[in-house]
Amino acid sequence: MNTSPSLDLASREEPVFSQIVQLIQSSRQQALETVNTVLINLYWRVGEIISRQLESAEWGDSVVPQLAAYISRTHSGLHGFTRRNLFRMRQFYRRSSGVNFQFPNWK
Repeated sequence: MNTSPSLDLASREEPVFSQIVQLIQSSRQQALETVNTVLINLYWRVGEIISRQLESAEWGDSVVPQLAAYISRTHSGLHGFTRRNLFRMRQFYRRSSGVNFQFPNWK
């Protein structure tokens, strides 16, 4: 049977290949965790702004649907900022405002 040189190379280099695959998988996991952290931070901060505006009587409850419509109309690529989700972000902020989150200082 004739073995191909590429198969010989692959078997010799399998530990290095495996190391590279592990690095790729680990980096993908880190990327997912980073994205989740950034999104949680975003939702908390949006909820904070909405909550403070409503509590200071600068906004009434009707402003949140207007905000959702504004985001949808002016930034069609931003999805997930519906009236319902904006109120959920407010709820998330209010329920977790006493929790000490360790968010990086992203702006």
